Amino acid sequence: MPIYLETRGTSNISLVVHHSRRRTHSSSSSSSSSSRLRFQRGGGAEQRSGMAAAAAAQGSGVPAALALSSGHTMPTVGLGVWRMDSPAIRDLIHSALRIGYRHFDCAADYQNEAEVGDALAEAFQTGLVKREDLFITTKLWNSDHGHVVEACKDSLKKLRLDYLDLYLIHFPVATRHTGVGTTASALGDDGVLDIDTTISLETTWHAMEDLVSMGLVRSIGISNYDIFLTRDCLAYAKIKPAVNQIETHPYFQRDCLVKFCQKHGILVTAHTPLGGSTANTEWFGSVSCLDDPVIKVSLAEKYGKTPAQLVLRWGLQRNTVVIPKTSKEERLQENFAIFDFAISDEDMEKMKSIDRKYRTNQPAKFWGIDLFA
Repeated sequence: MPIYLETRGTSNISLVVHHSRRRTHSSSSSSSSSSRLRFQRGGGAEQRSGMAAAAAAQGSGVPAALALSSGHTMPTVGLGVWRMDSPAIRDLIHSALRIGYRHFDCAADYQNEAEVGDALAEAFQTGLVKREDLFITTKLWNSDHGHVVEACKDSLKKLRLDYLDLYLIHFPVATRHTGVGTTASALGDDGVLDIDTTISLETTWHAMEDLVSMGLVRSIGISNYDIFLTRDCLAYAKIKPAVNQIETHPYFQRDCLVKFCQKHGILVTAHTPLGGSTANTEWFGSVSCLDDPVIKVSLAEKYGKTPAQLVLRWGLQRNTVVIPKTSKEERLQENFAIFDFAISDEDMEKMKSIDRKYRTNQPAKFWGIDLFA
């Protein structure tokens, strides 16, 4: 459980909650249990909605941010920008900021870091938000494992940032280098992913650690690592991974992996927290958990929430971070409004019972090989 929790719902609100006598953040001003809520007037309807959501987080039993082993904090709800169309990025990110989002999940492979960077730069320039109030994640692509520093600097340049809050190894595999910033899958003549067997994950991790000492990155982590790979990383790491970002949702709960990471102080971020929904159905032909009768009929109606809100709230109550993606502005508000209710223990057990061990994100479709086999 987190020691230090911090919420910045909008530029007009800050909520700080201390749950321990220990201080784990330099800005903590009291060593005793206390809470402080400060409102300032101003802002439009979206800002007021974000303020309400942030305030609700204080009493909902779920923090709006979780502590990382690096000493920094990470907002529990973020916006994923995978498959976000470039022309729409500016308006979507600015709307998200007005609603209260302070966490954005990017990747070199998404091929839209430059557009995200332009949107953020404009938000900083106009005073919509300050850089220090945001948590920006991006990821090292498979073909750049031998060029970690160069790849990180390339992402920083595109994002127009001086530092990253979190840099992740996107997948636990090094592939043939195709040029920094070039993220097309490196396939051999046989149509199978061209894996570089000369670069170990340990070598990649130590290069990631160098980014921290260089001041380019505040926290480093892993993505799509199983228990064994995570265990190995803990064994050779000088700086242990702060985060493991994995696919997890009610149809793919991965309780053992989540518990292992949490036991060893690694925060779990749930990518594909809604089971991929329409996006993964289109790409991979997968089935979404949002249509499951337990979620859609039994529980969503009971709590007066949408299936998506129920599933995201379930993720928060597992002490995981959720980063749903959407290209629709109306969904931005819906996905953020999950701090004003709590799922009962009995209903959490009901949701546990629908686990199918069903992965929806299947890169084997593009790589000619199933790395998860």
